[in-house]
Amino acid sequence: MSVRALLRRLACLYVPVLSCLAPASLAQTLPPVEAFGTLPMISDPALSPDGAHLALIQARKGRPVATIWTLDPPSGVPVILPYEEGFIDNVRWANNHRLLVRINLNARVWGDNVNPWHRTVVIDPDASNAVVLFSNQQNARDFNYSASHVTDLAPDDPNHIYMPLYSAGMVMGGVYDAPRITMFRVDVNNGKAEYVERGSDNTVEWFMDGSGNFVARLDQSKDPLVDHLLVYTPNKDWREIATADAQNASGFTIYGLSLDGKSLVIGATAEKSGTDGLVLMSIADGKQTGFYFDPHYDVSKVMTDPWTGRVVGAAVTQNQERDFYFDPKLQEMQSSLDAQFPGLAVHALSWDRAVDKVIVSVEGPTSPPTIYLFDRRTNTLNRLGRTYPQLQSTDLGQVRVYDYKARDGLDIPAYLTLPPGKEAKNLPVVILPHGGPMARDTMEFDWESQFLANRGYAVLQPNFRGSTGYGAKFTEAGFGEWGLKMQDDITDGVKKLIADGIADPKRICIVGGSYGGYAALAGAAFTPELYACAAAWAPVTDLRHFLSTRSSDFGSDSYMISSWSHFIGDRWHDADKLDAASPSENAGKIRAPILLVHGEADATVRIDQSERMQRALLHAGRKVTFIRIDKETHYMQTADTRIRWLTELEKFLKENIGN
Repeated sequence: MSVRALLRRLACLYVPVLSCLAPASLAQTLPPVEAFGTLPMISDPALSPDGAHLALIQARKGRPVATIWTLDPPSGVPVILPYEEGFIDNVRWANNHRLLVRINLNARVWGDNVNPWHRTVVIDPDASNAVVLFSNQQNARDFNYSASHVTDLAPDDPNHIYMPLYSAGMVMGGVYDAPRITMFRVDVNNGKAEYVERGSDNTVEWFMDGSGNFVARLDQSKDPLVDHLLVYTPNKDWREIATADAQNASGFTIYGLSLDGKSLVIGATAEKSGTDGLVLMSIADGKQTGFYFDPHYDVSKVMTDPWTGRVVGAAVTQNQERDFYFDPKLQEMQSSLDAQFPGLAVHALSWDRAVDKVIVSVEGPTSPPTIYLFDRRTNTLNRLGRTYPQLQSTDLGQVRVYDYKARDGLDIPAYLTLPPGKEAKNLPVVILPHGGPMARDTMEFDWESQFLANRGYAVLQPNFRGSTGYGAKFTEAGFGEWGLKMQDDITDGVKKLIADGIADPKRICIVGGSYGGYAALAGAAFTPELYACAAAWAPVTDLRHFLSTRSSDFGSDSYMISSWSHFIGDRWHDADKLDAASPSENAGKIRAPILLVHGEADATVRIDQSERMQRALLHAGRKVTFIRIDKETHYMQTADTRIRWLTELEKFLKENIGN
C-alpha cells in the first residue's frame, strides 16, 4: 500500500462518542452476546506531555478507532480517526502537538506469505497534517514487518524521534551498506528519516537514554545463537561488555535504563527461588547486581516512563497483578490508589511529563476495567468510562482459586468461574486452557469466561506446566510436553471437577484459542472419553507443519525457531513425537463434535492448520463445523469476530452439553 493510500484511508471525523460515557444499561437476566463480545470501549490511553490532550483507542462500529480528547480546556467532542482496512492498535504522543498512531496491516512484505505489517502515521490533535513516518524510505515498505518501533522520543528535541529500520542494501553517502538494522532520526512534522547510526549485520535491538543519545545495542550472531551486548563509548564507538547463549529461548532480555542512567535493567532468573526478576548491569563494566525479585512469582510486567523510557517499576501476579515502583513518588501514588480500591487491581497506564495527571485502570474478576483521570494536584479521581458498560456485577460469575495437584505431584494453579446464582454441583462445564502457551490466566476480568458463566457453564482455567508466572522451573517443565504432561495437567483438573461433584461428567466441553485451541483438540483426541465436544479458535493442529511455517517466515537459524523448537521439539529429530502429539494426525481417535473457527488473515497460526484438521476429521468420518472469518487476524480484532465466536460457541455448547 502506498503512503498516499495509507493517509487517504485514515479519515478524521468530528462526531461525539457516546459509547464510553453513556450510562450503564440496567442489569438483565441474560445480557446480549454483544455486551461481552464488544471491543473494550476504552483502551491504550495516552496523555500528552503537557496533559492538555488524551488519546485513546475506542470501539466504534465494532472496530478500534483512535480518538483525541481535549482535557485543557475540557471538551466533550473528540476527534475520531477510523481506519477501515487495518487496525489501529497503539497511540502515543511524540510531543504536545503530534500524535503517533500505529496501524497494523496485513501485507506481502516479501515472498508469498501475508504477514503483519505495522506503519505509523503522525497527526496534529485536530487530525490535520497527517504524514507517514519513513515517508522517504522505500525500505520501510519492502523489507520490514514493522516500521513503527520508537526507540527514543528525545523530548528535548520535540521535532524528532529515533526509530530502527531494517535497511537492505542501502547506499550511504555513495557507499554501499550491507543489510542491517539501522537507526534513523525521524522528523515528526514531515515523516522524513535521516540515517544516524548503523550497527553490525547482526544487530537486533538498540537502546538510548531518553535524550537522543546512544547507550547500547544488542547483536545476535548465529550458529550458534549468541547475544552480544555492546555499549556506546565516549569515543563514539562500540565496546562489548557481555555475551549470553541465545539458544533455547534464553539470551538477554533488556527493558531499558535504570533511573540513574548508569545501568541497563535486564531479566534474570534467581538461583535460589527460580523466579524471573530483574538485575542491573553496569554500563561501565558489565557487572550484574540483583535488583528486584519476588521469591514466589515471576515479574509479570516492567513499567517504563513514557517520556524517558527509564525503568520505573515492575509488577508481580499471584492472582491479581500488583504494581510496584522504584521511584518513591510513584510508589507513594500507587499505594494511595491501592488503598482507595481494596481487592481490585489498580494500574497507572499513562501520565503527563510532570506526573500531575495520571490515567488509571481499576479492575477485578467481576469488575471490568474502569478508567479514571487522577489529578495529583487536587487528589481527585474522575471516571472517564467503563470498558464494558453493558455489564453489571450481577451478570458475572464468582471467580475462585481452584488449585490442584497433577498426577506426578506438581501443583497446578487454576481458576474456577461459577455461573451466577447456581450451586456448584453437577454443572455443565467448559474447560478453557489459555493460549501462548507461555502465558497465564489471572483473577482479573475475562470477557470469554464470564460470557460462558453467564450462560450457565462453570469454567475451569488451568495454568498448566509451561505457563509463565510461577518461576523458570514451572515453565521449563512444559518444554517438549505438548500433548503429554501439559495435557495431563488439564485432564487432571477435569477429573478433580468430577470428583468434587462440580462437573456433570457427561456435559464437559473443552474450548480454547491458539495454544488453547491445540489443547482443546488434543483433549478430544487423546482423552476422548472426557469430552462431549471441543471448540478451537485458530488452533495449532500439525506441529511439524507449524514449525516449518515459522521457519519459512523467520529463517531456520532464527531465534524464533530456536525458542519454538526448544518448547515443542525439533521438526526433524522429533518428527515421530510431533506427529504423535498433533491432533490432525490423530483425528480418527476423536469421538466428539468439533467446532473450528479461524481468521483468513491469521499470520501467527495460519488458517491451513484448521484446514488440515478439517480434512483429517472428514476423512475419518467425524463431525466437524469449520467457520472462516474474512480478513480477521489471530487476535479477534473486531467486535464482529468476537460476537461471531461467542454466538457460534453458545449454539455449539447448547447442542452438545445443553443448558
